[in-house]
This record gives sequence, C-alpha cells and structure tokens, in this order.
Amino acid sequence: MTTESETTAAAEAPRASDAPSLLGKGIEHGIGDHFRAYISRLRGGEMGALPAVGGLIVLFIIFAFANDKFLTERNIANLLTQAAPLVVLGMALVFVLLLGEIDLSAGVTFGVAMAVFVKYTQPGGLSWPVALVLALAIGLAIGAFIGFFVAKIGVPSFVVSLGLFLGLQGVILMIIGQGGTYRVIPEPIKAIQNSNMPLWAGWAMLAIALVLLLGVALWDRARRASSGAPNGPISIMLAKLIGIAILGAVVVFVLNQDRGTEARALSGVPIVVPVVLVLVMVGTFLLDRTKYGRYIYAIGGNKEAARRAGINVTMIKWTAFMICSTLAVVAGVLYVSRVGSADASTGRDIVLSGVAAAVVGGVSLFGGRGRLLHALVGALVIAVIENGLGLLGFSAGATLAVSGGVLVLAATVDALARRRNGEVT
Repeated sequence: MTTESETTAAAEAPRASDAPSLLGKGIEHGIGDHFRAYISRLRGGEMGALPAVGGLIVLFIIFAFANDKFLTERNIANLLTQAAPLVVLGMALVFVLLLGEIDLSAGVTFGVAMAVFVKYTQPGGLSWPVALVLALAIGLAIGAFIGFFVAKIGVPSFVVSLGLFLGLQGVILMIIGQGGTYRVIPEPIKAIQNSNMPLWAGWAMLAIALVLLLGVALWDRARRASSGAPNGPISIMLAKLIGIAILGAVVVFVLNQDRGTEARALSGVPIVVPVVLVLVMVGTFLLDRTKYGRYIYAIGGNKEAARRAGINVTMIKWTAFMICSTLAVVAGVLYVSRVGSADASTGRDIVLSGVAAAVVGGVSLFGGRGRLLHALVGALVIAVIENGLGLLGFSAGATLAVSGGVLVLAATVDALARRRNGEVT
C-alpha cells in the first residue's frame, strides 16, 4: 500500500515524462547512454510527439509526389498561415488538457470576442487597440467563469464548456445578427495573416530565436549544476540547436523566394510566423520552466497527491481555464485576419480541430502528459492533411473523415501507451 509520504513525494517530484522542467536531462552521462535511455522510454510507451512527427514526414512525402504544387513556395506560405489559428487554439487547449479537463467552448469564446472586436472597429467605432483589449478581456472573463464552476463548484468541465458552447452561439447571434457579416477593418489586424516581413527580417527572426533557445538551454544547465543535478552531454544540446537552425534556414530561404504573379511580386516570411513563434516560446517556458507549469503537470498526473503536497489545485485549475480562453481569443484574431470577416458561425467548427491538434501531437486526454510543442506538431499534421487533400481535389467530407481517423488513431496510441506504463485509463 502507498503511504501518504510516498504519495506526497510523487506530487513533489513528477515523473520525467510528465514534467518537462524536470525531464531528467543529464541523467545519462554520454550520447550512447542518452540514446539508450530514449529507446527505453519509447519501449515503455513514452513516445511524445514521435508518432506525429513521423506522420508529418510521411504526409509531406506522399503529397509532394502526388502533387507538384505541394512543396512550392506559395503553398508552403499558405500552409503556415492556414495552420496558425489552429496552432494557437491547440496550444490554448493544452493548458486544460494537461489537467485532465477540456474546454469545448474555446472556439465560440473567440467567436464572441471577435464579433465584439469586428463590430466595434467599424467606421465610427472604437480604435482597434481598445477593441482588442476588450476582446481579450471577454476571453479572460469567460475563462474565469468556466474555471469557477470547474475548480470551485466541482462541475465537470465537459458539462460547463458544452453549455457555453451552445449558449455563446446565441450571444454571437445577438451581437452580429442572423446572417450578418462584419468585415475586418483595421489594417494592422489584416496584415498579420496577409502581409510578409522584409527579406532580412526573416533571417533576423531566426537568429533571435536561436539566441533565445541557446540562452534558455545554458540557463537551464547552469540551474541544474547549481542545484547539484547532473547535466546531459552538451553535444545533444548543440545538435538540437543545429537541427533547428537548419530547418529554420530552409523555411526562411523558401519563403524569401518570389511566389507572386507577373502583376505582383510576393516574398518574405508571413508576419503570422513570428507571432506564433513568440506565443510558442513564452508558453513553453511557462509550462517547462516555472513552478506553475510543474504544478499543472502534477495535478494532471495525480490531483490528490498534488493537493497533499500543498499545491493550490483550485487556483491552478481556475487560472488554466483563464489562460486557455484568453489564448483562444488570440487564435480568433489570427482567424478573422485570415478570412477577413466575422459572422454568426465564427469559431463554431474549429474547437474540435483544436482538441484534435493537441491529441494528435501527443498531448494526453487523461492529463499529465504532453507539451505545448506537441499542439504545434499536431496542428501542422491536420493542416497538411487538409491542404494536401484539397490540392488533390478531395471533398471536404473526405478531409473530415481522414482527420477524424487520425484523431482516433492518436487517442488509441495514447491509451495503449498509458496501459503499457501500468496507468489506469
């Protein structure tokens, strides 16, 4: 029988697979040891984003051979802008999925916020920065509402968010009106998804990102050394940075090529790319390198053990829903920037795709396992499926069927992995 002290210790020291900030980096003293430990984790069912990354590579190869337009500069840029709202929405949902909760209302939350934003930025209305703050405040308030009922009252998140999913659609109708549509007026908002950075800015973005990643990695190693924890081979860290640098350089080089027409030149990295990268880096730091992130993983792994360890479970859950809804509004900004308008259906159909993005990427529906980057990978998988099948002339129905099958497969892999680890599903 597990004693209370053992349970408390489990909450204070989550498993390596459950808390990326305590990943056990450095437990293996050489590259060989590091590799063998990784293979051991794979055999134990801790696959992380590996299936999604493998699937992404396979999809790229298949669609590249099936259609010669898939790997063109224009389509790569279109793929990134198409995936951006889904990436951010998937990241938003990671915060609640890690707790073993769900928010089915995230899509219509940004629908309400964007209805307010677009309506009140019409000529004669509010300035767009004021309207944007108002939209974010709406997201924060809705998240606080959900968090109150889930964390304080104990109502299942599925029930609360489903109720809001239905109710907020009515709110959107009251704001916009049946059949009403409002165009996005503010040029800075439209530019996010429809304009590109100067050619030099793409390389500057890559350099800044690499410097930040190197700084965080060195800070992490210094922190581990000062606490007496072993550090892993520095060659592993450098290899990861070199891999990111090569991949980033290829993407920037491709996007800097002219992909316009005879009438209009078009080149450069889309503005939405650095926006999403900033959100990914900040969110990853929050979950991987702070106590708040460790607490989320601990609660998702074992809520009662986390409570006994002194973690304020109620407040962590409450704030996680607030972060989720607020970040969902940011996804809404990217969405309306791309489509150019908001109507009564805005956000209604995307939320399940957001959940799918996180799960396909490797985030567990049962809580306690997954990373923010997994949502990015999963969103890219779904976007590639939609984009590739669209180029091949498949119907929307076929695209939905394939995406649904991928989601079921990802959830099955997660359930089997947990069973292999001896966890109850």
